[in-house]
Amino acid sequence: MAQSKPIVSIENVVASATIEQRLDLDDVTKKFPDIEWNPEQFPGAVFRLKNPKTATLLFRTGKMVCTGAKSEDMARKAVKTVVQKLRKGKIKIKNEATVTVQNIVASINLGGRVYLEKAARTLPRSMYEPEQFPGLIHRMLDPKTVILVFASGKLVCTGGKVEEDVYRSVNLLHSMLEEKELMIYD
Repeated sequence: MAQSKPIVSIENVVASATIEQRLDLDDVTKKFPDIEWNPEQFPGAVFRLKNPKTATLLFRTGKMVCTGAKSEDMARKAVKTVVQKLRKGKIKIKNEATVTVQNIVASINLGGRVYLEKAARTLPRSMYEPEQFPGLIHRMLDPKTVILVFASGKLVCTGGKVEEDVYRSVNLLHSMLEEKELMIYD
């Protein structure tokens, strides 16, 4: 008995951005006391937003890294919001930020159990060393992602650059697991 579609939940979208100008982080942290910045420990200042709930690292170079978004759109919106807030706080920013998604991490539930030992022998580009890690590591070439597969039928997919990469990877892997009879449905 085959299960319907896997349940995919995007957990984190990491995006880099640049405004192509230098940022005076001393000035930024004076005008925004909520920003966390300990330059002795780490060069980036952390600008947290409640909506969308994200954290954006700001660097003197004008580069930014946004984490915590649950979609590509949310990551772009978060960076745009940070730039708007900085401008409202009298930080001069000439350009709009150029945003590039670097990594999408998703959790997936296949709704059935996976025979990991057999999967490790059957699936190409897969590694399973249960003494070191409880999941099978499957490297997909197209799209270029890495999927951690657990016996419970839970997966973690990482490395996608667009959300479509995640869905394609998961559906391809799910089809392979079913074709090769590597899944059990209760």
